[in-house]
Amino acid sequence: MSLFARALCRYSAPFRLSTLYSRHRASTRFSTRQVSTRSTPHTDSAIRYVRNIGIIAHVDAGKTTTTEQMLYNCGALRHAGNVDNGDTVTDFLPMERQRGITIQSAAITFNWPPKERLNQDSQPHVINVIDTPGHVDFRFEVERCMPVLDGAVCVIDGVEGVEAHTERVWSSAQEFKVPRIVFVNKLDRDGASFKKSVQDVGLKLNGMPLVCQIPLWNKDTIRGVVDVVSRSVVSWAGTKDTPEELSRTRLEGTIKDETERAREILIEQLCEKDDQLLELWTAQGKNLPEAAIRAAIRRIINDGEGSLIPIFAGSSLKNIGVASLLDAVTDYLPSPLDRPELEVRVGRTHKSLSHAFQAHQTPGKHQRHGEALASVFKVANDARRGMLTFVRVYHGTLKKNTPMWNANLQQFERPLNMLQISAAQTIEIPHLSPGQIGAITGLKTARTGDTLLTFGSSKAAQTELATIQVRPPEIPPAVAFIVLDAYSPTGAKTLEAALESLSREDPSLRWSKDEKSEQYTLSGMGKLHLEVARDRLENHYKVEAYWGAISVDYKECLIVPTAPRRMVFDKVVAGKPGKAACSVVIEPLEDHHRDTLSGSYLERDGNIVQIEFLREDMVSNIETTRQQLTNGVISALARGPRRSSPMHKCLVTVTYDAAIDFFGPTTGAHLVGAANSAVKSALKEANQQRTVGILEPVMHVTIVCPEVTAGAVQHDLQSVRGGHVLEVKDMQETTAREGGPIDASDIYAPPDPYEFQATLRESRKGRLRMLEITARVPLVEMLDYDTHLRGKTQGRHTLMMALETFERVTGLREKGL
Repeated sequence: MSLFARALCRYSAPFRLSTLYSRHRASTRFSTRQVSTRSTPHTDSAIRYVRNIGIIAHVDAGKTTTTEQMLYNCGALRHAGNVDNGDTVTDFLPMERQRGITIQSAAITFNWPPKERLNQDSQPHVINVIDTPGHVDFRFEVERCMPVLDGAVCVIDGVEGVEAHTERVWSSAQEFKVPRIVFVNKLDRDGASFKKSVQDVGLKLNGMPLVCQIPLWNKDTIRGVVDVVSRSVVSWAGTKDTPEELSRTRLEGTIKDETERAREILIEQLCEKDDQLLELWTAQGKNLPEAAIRAAIRRIINDGEGSLIPIFAGSSLKNIGVASLLDAVTDYLPSPLDRPELEVRVGRTHKSLSHAFQAHQTPGKHQRHGEALASVFKVANDARRGMLTFVRVYHGTLKKNTPMWNANLQQFERPLNMLQISAAQTIEIPHLSPGQIGAITGLKTARTGDTLLTFGSSKAAQTELATIQVRPPEIPPAVAFIVLDAYSPTGAKTLEAALESLSREDPSLRWSKDEKSEQYTLSGMGKLHLEVARDRLENHYKVEAYWGAISVDYKECLIVPTAPRRMVFDKVVAGKPGKAACSVVIEPLEDHHRDTLSGSYLERDGNIVQIEFLREDMVSNIETTRQQLTNGVISALARGPRRSSPMHKCLVTVTYDAAIDFFGPTTGAHLVGAANSAVKSALKEANQQRTVGILEPVMHVTIVCPEVTAGAVQHDLQSVRGGHVLEVKDMQETTAREGGPIDASDIYAPPDPYEFQATLRESRKGRLRMLEITARVPLVEMLDYDTHLRGKTQGRHTLMMALETFERVTGLREKGL
């Protein structure tokens, strides 16, 4: 029985169309358009007309080019920049323009659409776009922006289809339930296939493709884009896609028939998910109004589950389909009001944001006005304005020159100014409204993941509200490092300040100093990550230093638990005598420990620290004492006893018995020293007993290469590099993955123009059969593997790596280390 037959059985009573329309009008408006000025000034737009979106994709899929064309179409640019020419707005760092890749996420604000496309009496849309990196070394840069997004546009290459990093960022968006649409880009290139791209989306992204647009071909060259919902041409090559220009193009013949077929399938897919549209279909039939279909699409994707994936088509380089993509952003992606309410942590409990503010209002007093809450998702160093702190406002209006309470650091900071950012261009604004994204200058200590509040005065609320936190990011462990040495003592101070600023910009970069050798170690997420960090230090911060080679960041671990170790710290610190003590037990961290841990504990850099007080009534300030003991443990774990590498996978339990460990009032430095000494002593004893092992990073490697070289690559990975090949598959296969939720036969994809010709375009263009090899390989064997692969594949390959785990090194390789 078809869907429509089931619908007739299910809904026999007639449905009042006016009722459905009134619901749609109350909840959503469409095709709202407004003037976008070139300077992008701040306006107090209603929250429902704000769109906070991210551009996510695999490297070289065309994210930055798409963003440039968005700026051009809205009138913010006279000419769209080109990545190959190095003149793009969002890739404003010199190294980004040199390498042709995005390194830092760049925030842009503009209005859509321009004046000539604006409907009369329409309210403007303010679109905040974040162009994110596509290289896996900068995955943290992508994932720390993900929680602040209300929607995302996933750009895929029409030639390559869904690639490895696309799947990773898609899963990150899935984790945060971010509504997404897909833009199939580069359909002007030789070998592009819209049909294969649609099938890839269904089979690799685990959602049913919802074809909302169809490419309009002239032989095998894309000429425009047809919108399935409106049955009209919405983009045409060589025009500005204004309604007057597009109205001249009519649908005829095969493309008209295919559009009708696509519209019927789209309605059927929507009716399976949306009861409101199904009821309307039973009352009116298949010829449904555009507004009802668009409302259904918006309702379905708003949950962020990705069960249906709207797909759009075009070529950003040729400016085909970009204007209609912006229309889709305003039509389908949600405003901040449409998203589920933010959940925050207050003290040790999680609750909704509104409940957190209502629960901590002081009864009997006038409510303070101007209370606001914002989350820091990025910190960047601007050459002219200093540190820029990027924030997303979740509650209230954030005004400039108002003292801001940092809930993580428990201190006030006073901002100097407030800005809206168009990559390297800045526009001063008086405040940020709810749901908006902007930047603040003058904050001295705020880092990524901090939560900022304003109380209308310079005093923090004397309630748990002062501890409120908005989902801080999880920083992955470093896998590579580089050693550097300053030229002079004066240069050392400059270097330390630059390293501190750099690690504040990017928390996945860590640095430390060896007090004996006075050398500095900078750790990061991969070779390219550290190369970019070095370039920033040398060219932006003007640091002069001796640089070593990039090496693998090994870790140390315990093989067996240590015996309890008590240390008494009795020294003069900063001219102040004091005495403190504590006991420490260190054991290997297993998965089951997280299920059995009770009370307060801290997890950092792969280790867990918990503090136990035996006589809490004798401790004057438990939280301060806990923090000081924790700091001592963390500093001791930074350098292991065997190779001076960081400790990893350790569970440290510190016991503080005030009856024997308290010797009178003392400074916090003595408590830090006691915990530090106890941990170092326990690790030193474990090393003497040979119970300290070495861990190395093992990478999940994905290589796409021609079939003729795949055998040699597999042999090299397994026999020479010590890796293990997990899977080899044909990139052109369209069969469903084993156990996958989507069946390839259920996916509708319009045919490509060459599909029924005797000579397929792939053969004419000489396209190679490509295989995808998935393997697990130690990072030490992969640092320069991309260069090695070029000799085997003549440059026709892609290589993606991501940290999978840390594994213990044994046998001859351990002796070699």
